[in-house]
Amino acid sequence: MQTKPPKRKVLIADDAHETRRSTRLMLAMVEEVEVVAIALDGTQAVEMSQQHKPDIVILDLNMPRVNGIAAYKKIVEQKPGTVCIIISAEKSPEAVQAAKALGINHYLIKPFTTEELETAVLDLVHSLDQQRAQPTPAGDHTHLRRAAEEVVLTKRTDAEAVRILEEAADLPDCEISWMQTLAMIYVVRQRWGKLKVLTEKLEQRTK
Repeated sequence: MQTKPPKRKVLIADDAHETRRSTRLMLAMVEEVEVVAIALDGTQAVEMSQQHKPDIVILDLNMPRVNGIAAYKKIVEQKPGTVCIIISAEKSPEAVQAAKALGINHYLIKPFTTEELETAVLDLVHSLDQQRAQPTPAGDHTHLRRAAEEVVLTKRTDAEAVRILEEAADLPDCEISWMQTLAMIYVVRQRWGKLKVLTEKLEQRTK
């Protein structure tokens, strides 16, 4: 008898009660996931992520205190590899671009349908399953991969850390979380040219 894989843990954060409720009801129809936490704003989302360690976070863009993108930046610092869906009524290209720069694959415009949410969630579940199944690469780039992993885990942002992540980003099997970390550094340092190039790489990886 084949054992079902464990369900992926999901956190929902939105300051609107009706959106939190409807999103949870929609996800109840998706067998591959379970909702483990529901936050009322971005600050609570970060706190709950520390406790529940979700695989997928669904964050409203415009929330009090900490918005969805800022919350995701903090969440992925705590747990690299966490994937995200941004939900918002805002359609501005700037908001979408900021989300893509962090490696956020899905940006759903409210009101979204059950089918739209399910498609986005299952896409992320599939992506996470592929990462889990991927064997640990070996070869000439082992040292670089270890160095990049250490940079992410220790949250370094110095010049040497940037150099390591930039080299790692050119590897064909570069981890998405390393590219996301580099994107965050570029945003903080306002390296918009490099951010644009990196964003294009992320888009190619997530197609």
